[in-house]
Amino acid sequence: MTDISHSLSAPDCLVAVMIAVSASDAHLQTTQLVTIERIVNHLPVFKDYDQDRIRMMAETVFDLFSEEDGLDALFGLLRDNLPERLYETAYALACDVAVADGSLHDTEIRLLEEMRFELDISRLSAAAIERGARARHMSV
Repeated sequence: MTDISHSLSAPDCLVAVMIAVSASDAHLQTTQLVTIERIVNHLPVFKDYDQDRIRMMAETVFDLFSEEDGLDALFGLLRDNLPERLYETAYALACDVAVADGSLHDTEIRLLEEMRFELDISRLSAAAIERGARARHMSV
């Protein structure tokens, strides 16, 4: 784990967060994976991101989730490698992926709650981010 922790970029961390939310209910939904790809293709924070690293980040997340304290390790990696100014970005991307399939599962809700706590996202900021994600993913 030490080797990977020093080689993660901020975009790697954001991808890991999105994959973690998608994998949190043990079912990787196609709509969530498409959302991750769309986000990586379009947001400025991923401007020079090598998309081949998405697979590596997925493997890292899956490896972490197979460990007993894997979620704590994931948050440790985030705190070590993601600039604090991108914590709300990470939470916003996590929310977008969580609601992309049209439903929010209990495991996703718990992961988002833990993320708010671990990344010190204020309740007011979280509510605004969550409302924005819900509004972006409404269907007619």
